[in-house]
Amino acid sequence: MPLIPILGTVFGIGYWLFALRCAISFRSQSIDLRKANFKPPVSILKPLCGMDPHAYQSLRSHCVQVYPEFEIIFGVADSNDDIIPAVRKLIAEFPQIPITLVHCPQRLGSNLKVSNLIQMLPSAKHEFLVINDSDIEVPKDYLRRIIAPLENSTVGLVTCLFRAVAGCSLGSRLEGLGISSDFVPGVLSARRMEGGIRFALGSTLAFSRQALEKIGGLTPLADFLADDYQLGYRIYQAGFRIEFADCIVDHYLPEYSFGAFIQHQLRWARTVRASRPAGYAGLVFSMVLPWSLLAIFLMPTAILPWVLFALAMLLRYAVWFATRAYVLRDARGTQEAWLLPIRDLISLAVWFLSYMGRKVVWRGKRFELLKGKLREV
Repeated sequence: MPLIPILGTVFGIGYWLFALRCAISFRSQSIDLRKANFKPPVSILKPLCGMDPHAYQSLRSHCVQVYPEFEIIFGVADSNDDIIPAVRKLIAEFPQIPITLVHCPQRLGSNLKVSNLIQMLPSAKHEFLVINDSDIEVPKDYLRRIIAPLENSTVGLVTCLFRAVAGCSLGSRLEGLGISSDFVPGVLSARRMEGGIRFALGSTLAFSRQALEKIGGLTPLADFLADDYQLGYRIYQAGFRIEFADCIVDHYLPEYSFGAFIQHQLRWARTVRASRPAGYAGLVFSMVLPWSLLAIFLMPTAILPWVLFALAMLLRYAVWFATRAYVLRDARGTQEAWLLPIRDLISLAVWFLSYMGRKVVWRGKRFELLKGKLREV
């Protein structure tokens, strides 16, 4: 019996050693903007629903891009959405930029974001499209950095890693900590193990209409919860490469209560489980701190469990610091460091709970996940 947690700890240590190597050796598509001449016109599509944290500033960051020609298309399903005054303010502030607000009254699938995008797409004038989440703030050279890799015809989609900007609540801080300590290292590890990226992140989806047409457009994604994953995976399956842009964007988190944080984590977990079932099941072997604590509980007087626990703690913090420094270029403080062991224990609980049902809550609505697709309940 004690052998099982010992082996679990050893497997976890091996995984985090691999993740540490991935973080330290991370390289994106490095772009020298002085030599990057590929600057085609771009249509930015921003589906919106309600006021996200830092909403106006995040949307405004798309309007101040240092880029020759681009347009921004905002889309809302509700004509009385709270975000509309902010969009109208942007239209008034930046009259030189073609900004369009599209009302999307039809419900074309269970995923309302994709439903909006399908109705927004006819308003887009350009060949190259950029979609990102509404709570993303971008640097001024964002468009130049994400579009440049698309000059290579073998690249079908460019995506971005992101830094979490957490609020003050415990739930928000735990969420942000998980992104830098678990999510990003997991993405980089999957990239290394699979010999490339086979999915995309909602923080940035940059692609051409040609690539979109090869996968049948946006309509096949209308019922999937993980629309960003599906878009990237299908473009990869169509024979294109997917690349990380030489750009990190900021993702602003709401002031989650602890309950809302758990609810969001459970939705995320069940989404990943539906999209990558084998990889998600294997996550249990990455949970090195719970395994090492179990080993100590079963063998409190033995030296080996304590040595493995110390090594596990060292590696978890090393991966977190390396991800922040080498990958996310995050110079902010590390006040959440004490929360990392707590976050790891919560991750184990969420992993177990994710197998005990298929229901998720998204934007206040309850859905059931069936083979990755949403069914409202």
